[in-house]
Amino acid sequence: MLIKDRYKAFIEYFSTHNPEAQTELNYSNPYELLVAVILSAQCTDKRINQITPALFQRFPTVEDLAASSVEEIFSYIRSVSYPNNKAKHLYGMSHMLIEQFQSEVPEKIEELVKLPGVGRKTANVISSVVFHNPAMAVDTHVFRVSNRLGLTNQAKTPLASEKQLVKHLPKDSIAVAHHWLILHGRYICLARKPKCDICPITHFCKYFEKTKKAVPIPIDS
Repeated sequence: MLIKDRYKAFIEYFSTHNPEAQTELNYSNPYELLVAVILSAQCTDKRINQITPALFQRFPTVEDLAASSVEEIFSYIRSVSYPNNKAKHLYGMSHMLIEQFQSEVPEKIEELVKLPGVGRKTANVISSVVFHNPAMAVDTHVFRVSNRLGLTNQAKTPLASEKQLVKHLPKDSIAVAHHWLILHGRYICLARKPKCDICPITHFCKYFEKTKKAVPIPIDS
């Protein structure tokens, strides 16, 4: 199957079956999403959604977060992965957001990545979800699933994967395609044991073609 045909099949399936795919992180404004995405690094969205209600109740604005301390922030996020580093990142992020961006979450990738705790993936999430820009955030799910499906050609790094996906996807599909890939990787195309037996898109999956293709059932004579 040609790569253009894989992309066509990918877009046709998900635009029909999950056209409004979106992040599973709970948030009500750009500041809350930024905090949640910083916390979600190497941690599940489920865990983040469990701790953010109390966190946002205590720190409803970036000014409230900045007026706190690393130690107090830590007390609210101690159950997430790397809480010490993330507490420092949130504290530093809040101060930079106030001092350099007038307390507003910036739109541009090059400005977002200046914030403590914000790498390219987080910046792309904010750019696409908050500002509806054609940005492709590549996490472990996106990286794995796009390679397995054959949407990327032996991409070795998240950046290489991002460039290939952005090159081939229609501009208006890039942001939602990020969620399609994440959700498919989270619930079906698992890292260690993909659920190929219940996967609805094996008909255009390169991984399935190579390793999991079903043996035809003999027809009784």
